[in-house]
Amino acid sequence: MIGTNEQFDQFITEHRWAVITTLRKNGQPSSSFVAYARDGDTLMVSTSGMTFKRKSLEANPMVTLCVTTNSEPFNFVTVEGTATIEHDDLVENTRKVFENIADTGFEEPADLAGWLRDQERVIIRIQPGRVSGVIR
Repeated sequence: MIGTNEQFDQFITEHRWAVITTLRKNGQPSSSFVAYARDGDTLMVSTSGMTFKRKSLEANPMVTLCVTTNSEPFNFVTVEGTATIEHDDLVENTRKVFENIADTGFEEPADLAGWLRDQERVIIRIQPGRVSGVIR
């Protein structure tokens, strides 16, 4: 379970979009919208290896992922944690992200391994620490 609140844990399982926030060298936060997938008690984001979020997490692994709904009342669950950057087993883990967004119009590339290689993609794996949120 992610966190200690079963309602928050279920919310994370049922949703697919989040805002990830990492920290710049000067401490300023930087956020971007991402798709994610759950892998047991961790969360995964697939991203190009050239993104700022990957570079900033290598310097400072502190991360926040704010999972949100697609419509009002915009419930959310925020997961604060520590990230690691993975370069191996990308096909299986990226496939989990695509499966989580399958009904949104995003499709897994036919040559997933080639796509991962061409984009120098990595998996950001988030080990949750503090979990909070608002579910109305």
